[in-house]
Amino acid sequence: MLEIQGLNVFYGDIQAVWDVSLHVDEGSIVALVGANGAGKSTLLRAISGITSAKEGEILFSGKSLKKLPPQDIVKMGISHVPEGRRLFSNLTVYENLKLGAYIPRSRRSVTQSIERAYDLFPVLKNRMNQKAGALSGGEQQMLAIARAMMSRPMILMLDEPSLGLSPMLVKTMFELIMNLNRQKVTILLVEQNIHQALKIADQAYVLENGKIAMTGKGKELLSDPEVQKAYIGTRWSKS
Repeated sequence: MLEIQGLNVFYGDIQAVWDVSLHVDEGSIVALVGANGAGKSTLLRAISGITSAKEGEILFSGKSLKKLPPQDIVKMGISHVPEGRRLFSNLTVYENLKLGAYIPRSRRSVTQSIERAYDLFPVLKNRMNQKAGALSGGEQQMLAIARAMMSRPMILMLDEPSLGLSPMLVKTMFELIMNLNRQKVTILLVEQNIHQALKIADQAYVLENGKIAMTGKGKELLSDPEVQKAYIGTRWSKS
């Protein structure tokens, strides 16, 4: 469904992504893991058109995304939930959800999409008239994902969805991601909770300094001694 070939991305004169190639199969969960500054978020920003790639190719269902603006990439079926949620804090939950359905395909079924969001996140229905800025961190993350789902994407890109959440909410968040995937949403996941990300990923890529250092099935990398030593720690080695 999504294929990246030899991608190079710069911020000014500084190169952040080096010759990255990867693919995301339809219906899968693909994890991008690694340390802070490894280029994971930059890669998502390049796919969604927020950051321009200097070299390489990004193909979605065989069509190039490289020269498209972000709004056209959303129309093609890719939604991006950025790190930090980026909600409209002075608007209500309901208003944030409606803004997620701005493309023509979504506007035709906005009522059904909002009901689907409330089914996925019952707490949002109880907070529908509350301003997004007054929600808890976990509720804000749920709203950010629900808003992205309003465009009915084929691929949902999640950047650090568990960041700042309590351990109980982290577990809930990963259960939600698996539930979305069971509903035929393809997931591209950037996550620093590497143990949980690899546990649910069909395929995973380890990024180091903007380059792909390792790739494999999620559970294979989870049990890899080098990955455990560098990113997970011995306490997870028998999980």
